[in-house]
This record gives sequence, C-alpha cells and structure tokens, in this order.
Amino acid sequence: MLRCKQRVFVAGPNASGKSNLLDALNFLRELASPGGGLQNSVADRGGISKIRCLAARRYSDLAFQIEIGEDSVEWTYNLRLSQDNQRRPIVKSEIVRRGNNRLLLRPDEHDSTDPERLTQTHLEQVSANSNFRTIADFLSSLRYLHVVPQLIREPERHKPRSDKERDPYGSDFLEQIAKSPERVRNSRLQSIKRALTIALPQLQTLELERVEVGIPHLRGRFEHWRPKAGWQREDQFSDGTLRLISLLWAVLDGSGPLLLEEPELSLHPTVVAFIPQMLWNITRKRRRQIILTTHSPEMLSDKGIGADEVLLLHPSPEGTEVEAGNANEKVLALLSSGFSAAEAALPLVGPEQPERLAQFE
Repeated sequence: MLRCKQRVFVAGPNASGKSNLLDALNFLRELASPGGGLQNSVADRGGISKIRCLAARRYSDLAFQIEIGEDSVEWTYNLRLSQDNQRRPIVKSEIVRRGNNRLLLRPDEHDSTDPERLTQTHLEQVSANSNFRTIADFLSSLRYLHVVPQLIREPERHKPRSDKERDPYGSDFLEQIAKSPERVRNSRLQSIKRALTIALPQLQTLELERVEVGIPHLRGRFEHWRPKAGWQREDQFSDGTLRLISLLWAVLDGSGPLLLEEPELSLHPTVVAFIPQMLWNITRKRRRQIILTTHSPEMLSDKGIGADEVLLLHPSPEGTEVEAGNANEKVLALLSSGFSAAEAALPLVGPEQPERLAQFE
C-alpha cells in the first residue's frame, strides 16, 4: 500500500494510467456522493468491462482499497466489484476497518437472502454507513479538476450530470464563484488577483460581473498605453489565464483532497516552475492534500519536492506498476546529490527512443 504525502506528483509516459489513477479516486468519491452510487458511477464509465484494466483476464474483479489517517491509518475501506448475468455491477466484497476493528464484512446473511442488496454499496447508503460515515464524508470531499477553458467561455456546451455535481471541466465555474458568499468571493478574487499579477503584471482588477438574466461573468481590467485601462470578460481571457484562475480558486475552495490533471497546460514554463511552492504555501496550514499528474520538467524542477512526494508509473504488458520515488535507489541517490525530481525521476518514466519520431515522414 502506497502512503501518499500532502503533495503528490504522479509522473509517467502517455497512456500509462495517470488519469486512471485519479479517476479511481474520483470513482470512490462518486460512490459516496449524493446522486452517485455504484450503478450510476459504473454506468457513466460504460460498465464494468470498460473500467477493467486492458491487461485483465476474463471475469476478473475490480478492487479498491484506501487507507485514511493523519500520522497513522485510522480507517481502511476495501471494495471488490464484479457483474451479474445482466451485466449490472455487484458488490463481491465490502470491508471496513477502524484500526484493527472490523466494522463491516459483506456479503453478510442479509445479502445471502436478498441478492439485490449487492447492487449497492453500504458506503453510499446513509442508513447503512452510520458506523463509518467518516469515510463517506472524506471521499465525498474529494474534488477532481481538469479545466477546459473553452467550457468556461461557452458553458452551454457541457453540463454536469446533476445540479449537485460540480463539473470538473469548468462549465459551471462562473456559477460556483457567483454562489459563494460575497465576503468569501471577494477575498478569494483578491488573493487570486495578487497571484495573477506575477504572471500578468498589467492586470489591475479582477471581479465578478453580475447580470440580471443568464450566467454571470468574470472580468478583469488591464493596464495599457491608453489613458483608461480596458476591461475584458472571461471570453477574452487566454487559456492560460483561465486555467490559472480556476486552479487558484479550486485550491482555495474546499478542504478535501484535490485531484489535478496536468495543471501546467497552457501556462508559461516559468510560471509552472513555481506552482509546487504555491500549492504548498496555500495548503500547508489546512493540511489539504493535493494529487496531480504531470509531464512537465518545470513542474518537477522545484528542489523542495521530496522523493516521497513522487509516484512513478511503469507500464507493462500486465498493466501498470506504481513505484514511490523513495523506493527507487537511483532517484534517492540523485536527489541527495542535489538534482531535482525532474532530473532524477522523469528520465525513468519517459517513452523509449522518442528520437524515432523525427524519422516520421
């Protein structure tokens, strides 16, 4: 079992499973969240057969295990899934432990007399999870984010599954800002504006513009050579600006673990290099955990990143193996010699013979 630190950087080649790793955590979040549950969460992904690893044998199960705790493991949740003759997902086993005490073991005698009960987890049922609701609350506090700037500009292109579900791709981002309490919203936007002026020194003001009908707008005032600075709405912001704003808002909004998909996209490399320290400064007091995937050497160039904060993904014909950076002697040796995580870890998870792309005709 891998123990994740407060910051986790997941690195690996294309198609190695970085997004799947985040989605496994997001899947558990959906199980525990209102409007989610086992049947909906599996159906949204195309069924059990689509979720299984491509290297899996026939009729293999899906298994998840997470451990929750600060300095030591307090809670353990284990779930194993299969499907019945109607291709419906069913619970093959569900186990909950608090410390060394087992609180739940399924299937139980009630499941034996009523097999339909196995179409739901106890995790998703308020009437069944009272003894371990801490796990459900923790999982439902996770947030996955992979903003598509065009969806912020044109939110009508995509809507989340339900009104209670936040869209990880950003179509409801402006509504999230508008729904936050005014004092909280203004404080966050001021903090974001101060951070943005490092990357956008011409930005003077950032605020929410309310409209009587329709979606509110985010607008910024930019200084230029004319006597009066010009205002721009979010549909005029660059992709990088929108992604950085949404990233900063997400870090400030909430306390549960935050799952970020390649936050470096569309950002200048010199800005990306300071994201790890920025994330640490914002979250260290609240002890908020952040897990992100990255291909970026700039992201991992921060020499404050420790070997125990890096996960390396190694694909093989039998699936992908995940290796902690501090379990790799070469990574440890290079970091102790003053190299960065980019220099020590990325060469171990890069594609083989990338120079062959230059031979494409």
